[in-house]
Amino acid sequence: MSDMLARFEAVLGPGAVLTGEAAAEKAVSRITRLGKPIAVLLPSTADQVSATMRVAHELGVAVSPWGGKTGLVDGAFADNAVALSLERMNRIEEIDTAAGVMVVEAGCILQTACEAAEAEGLFLPLDLGSRGSATIGGNISTNAGGNRVLRYGMMGDMVLGLEVVLAGGTIVSSLNRLIKNNAGYDLKRLFIGTEGTLGVVTRAVLRLRRAPVSQNAAVVGLAGFAEVCELLRRLEAGLGGCLSAFEVMWPEFYDVVTTSPAVGRPVLVGRHAYYVLIESLGGDDEDDANRFERVLGETLEAGVVEDAAIAKSQAECDRMWALRDDAGQTVRELPIAAFDVSLGLSDMEAFVAAARRDLAVRWPDIHLTVFGHVADGNLHLIVALRDRQRRHDVENLIYGLVRDRGGSVSAEHGIGLQKRAYLSWTRNDNEIALMRNLKRALDPSGILNPGKIFDQGQPG
Repeated sequence: MSDMLARFEAVLGPGAVLTGEAAAEKAVSRITRLGKPIAVLLPSTADQVSATMRVAHELGVAVSPWGGKTGLVDGAFADNAVALSLERMNRIEEIDTAAGVMVVEAGCILQTACEAAEAEGLFLPLDLGSRGSATIGGNISTNAGGNRVLRYGMMGDMVLGLEVVLAGGTIVSSLNRLIKNNAGYDLKRLFIGTEGTLGVVTRAVLRLRRAPVSQNAAVVGLAGFAEVCELLRRLEAGLGGCLSAFEVMWPEFYDVVTTSPAVGRPVLVGRHAYYVLIESLGGDDEDDANRFERVLGETLEAGVVEDAAIAKSQAECDRMWALRDDAGQTVRELPIAAFDVSLGLSDMEAFVAAARRDLAVRWPDIHLTVFGHVADGNLHLIVALRDRQRRHDVENLIYGLVRDRGGSVSAEHGIGLQKRAYLSWTRNDNEIALMRNLKRALDPSGILNPGKIFDQGQPG
């Protein structure tokens, strides 16, 4: 052990190899399990990451990359492994305002990158509840989604190029800046959404957009899910491509985030079957606001929407978004099981109804809270278990309903450890075999984030 640590310190320098109490202090997260790593390594450059991986490969030591430690599927669990934290590699190296491109190190906090783009009149569209702690590298490794996928896509859609260190220490520098580049394989896609199991992302080239001039937001109440779908169709048609978010809140979620101890309060009078937070981003303050109000007015007149509150200031807009961001308030009863699933829009109403029914039949005391980015097919479910022993049975029930409808057990959070047993409920045998072949080819010794996505041990 001492020889191994000495070798890591030789390539990283003094103070960059943490053990004992110092490592334990780093292995703390209020969101995810991190385990007890053998050591926490703190490289400052891609060359140091490369040298670290060469040592780990030679010694057969497992390495778990760490970003902001905000993942939700235990994808950074590092028991019997060294944790490779990229927190020191947090620089924004360049913002090319003409091309709309940012070059950033993987350890940069998402919010920091967004604010740097904004200062240049540009826009990095990724928006997550963990924006203040999640890192760019972590967002890439999980192909993060968030609130604006409807308009701007997943994190992978914002990545133009990557620098990645492979399991044996090879640096693959593919820092492409072009939107179109069909010269051979799109290598960056091998590392987006693969949870640090195929390589360690060290730098990224991100595509930025022109900063929106206008932001309009509203919370509306609706009587049924058919009206939710009709509202989405009308907004997509009426807002001229400016619709950027369509966040649906079932009444249990809305109640929790608008009553004490939550700081939010109701913005609509009366009770509704569904609540939707709508956001539109555009290029003209006056025209966009008028169009936003006109389209919502038409939905009210047509009876699609029962009630609507439109933000009249940035402060009101922020308060509306604060309701959706306060998802942590739904975790008032512990333990819980949290689900991040993807379904077709036409399957969602029946899926939620079946989940409520089947849970109530088996466990009448269980509480279910539902919300999500419905326009892109992503639902989040929080199940208050009351008893930890129920977790496996509850997962089987929920994921079984997802499987029956051809959905995905992971919309945006990844597989990690928590969903590993259910991968085959979403992917077929040939798909999984191909994934294993990729793992075997890029990490033949199985040292990169072992046990995530696939079982522990040799990837084949």
